[in-house]
Amino acid sequence: MTRFVKWPRYIRIQRQKAILMKRLKVPPSIAQFNHTLEKNQCDQLFKLLAKYSTETKADKKVRLQKAAEAKDDKKTPKPLFVKFGLNHVTTLVEQNKAKVVVIAHDVDPIETVVHLPALCRAKDVPFCFVRGKANLGKFCHMKNATCVALTDVHKEDIADLQTLSKQFMEGYNKNEKLRRTWGGGVMGIKNQHMVARREKIREIELAKKANM
Repeated sequence: MTRFVKWPRYIRIQRQKAILMKRLKVPPSIAQFNHTLEKNQCDQLFKLLAKYSTETKADKKVRLQKAAEAKDDKKTPKPLFVKFGLNHVTTLVEQNKAKVVVIAHDVDPIETVVHLPALCRAKDVPFCFVRGKANLGKFCHMKNATCVALTDVHKEDIADLQTLSKQFMEGYNKNEKLRRTWGGGVMGIKNQHMVARREKIREIELAKKANM
């Protein structure tokens, strides 16, 4: 019965877009966004990012109140949090302050963030793609986040950061195949069967000509 259901317009558009993205040939700069991290690496990365999740407005208010009540003239160290926001992250990469950049694979429109991987490669900043901008939004207490960056970590997390950075450099920054491989071009099942039948007929005709 689902075939005869008239789905809402936004669902039809979503499905048509998904099919078009499979059928059309996609340039490497956009196709690379589909090469996201595997589950194990993603879990390690999210565990590290969770430690540096941004503070809420209430937490910030309490922290500032305690600092004001202490009346200490000494400068307290700046708290370490993930940096988010496309413009902010881009500036951090340009200034060579970002240690790791994490980009969501489903940013729409993708043109807004397509420059970031190339910039990270030029500046030798490790980067990666993860599934879902909503997953990144959790670390910023927002609904969605296009990208986040880590500028510094505590001493106990330096080893984890270096391990992830090395993996990202090999898997994304220095991966020439990822930079040159086109995406899309996947035809439907009916089309694949039709092409296979044509190819079979052509082989039979060539075999007949060879025997004549």
